[in-house]
Amino acid sequence: MKLVTLLLTMLAIAVTATAAGVVYEGKDGPGKGKHVVLLSGDEEYRSEEAMTLLGRILAVHHGFKCTVLYSIDPKTGEIDPTVKNNIPGIEALDTADMCVMSLRFRELPDEQMKHFVDYLNAGKPILALRTSTHAFAYSKDSKSAYAKFDWKNKEWPGGFGRQVLGETWVAHHGWHAHEATLGVVEPSAKDHPILRGVTQVFGPTDVYTANPPADCNIIMRGQVLTGMKPTDPPVVGKQKPTDKCEKNNPMQPVVWLRNYTGEAGKTSKIVTTTMGCAADLQSEGFRRLLVNACYWALGLEDKISANSSVELVGQYQPPFGFGKFVKGMKPTDLQLK
Repeated sequence: MKLVTLLLTMLAIAVTATAAGVVYEGKDGPGKGKHVVLLSGDEEYRSEEAMTLLGRILAVHHGFKCTVLYSIDPKTGEIDPTVKNNIPGIEALDTADMCVMSLRFRELPDEQMKHFVDYLNAGKPILALRTSTHAFAYSKDSKSAYAKFDWKNKEWPGGFGRQVLGETWVAHHGWHAHEATLGVVEPSAKDHPILRGVTQVFGPTDVYTANPPADCNIIMRGQVLTGMKPTDPPVVGKQKPTDKCEKNNPMQPVVWLRNYTGEAGKTSKIVTTTMGCAADLQSEGFRRLLVNACYWALGLEDKISANSSVELVGQYQPPFGFGKFVKGMKPTDLQLK
């Protein structure tokens, strides 16, 4: 019965795909009337898969209008996350109520970047996943007005990641591709609306080193596991000779909240998670956390239901790793069928 209901709901969703991206027009639901723009662009963690799935879930199950945008090869019109300087359609942020981003080392031309910076300075919310802590990387001799967003900028220390989200890229804390992550709720945050109905949060991505500043509210930490399954035990002490510290003492933060006040004096609600590989969204608990985070950031926390649907929409078996994106895919191929 659930499958029949889902199929009927999918048929009711209007989908518009262009050369730039795909728009899933949500119908009824708590998100009706709200526009979420999802930005993808990283070479390893398949953000083009993750953002497409999350956009579909938010539209089909919750009624949001979702615009999903991609790194596009201008020569072919194909989705290519190795193209770091082109996210066409980013002007959709001009009418967005929410931005969800999963970017890595992008250097967008100023005419594209301006839409992102204007959105940020308008005091609107952001949900940032995984490599968004190092979303932007500018060449050393860059003359861009937005070069300070670079992840290792010295004048604006840590660039966008540190200044806005609360952390830039530091290091892999867990052993990449060997030690998975199990989310552990911070005791002081157990009743936070974002965690409503969230059970097990698991991801095959490793824990990042992260030291967000004191103005951040940590709601979940990452327990480093000895293997790549959620049933694997946690690491005790150090697991390999090159480890410089104990892996789980203390555990690193993997989800935190903060407020960021931009250049126009307006304040944005920020949710950051260093989890967010496409494979992490196979975890129902993680999908619920992301959906709840959108509700909370948009001021809809009273609409967060512990039992709302976060079921997968469409086939979802994302690959993992550099160069493993689906070749030849265009946004027009991502319409719901």
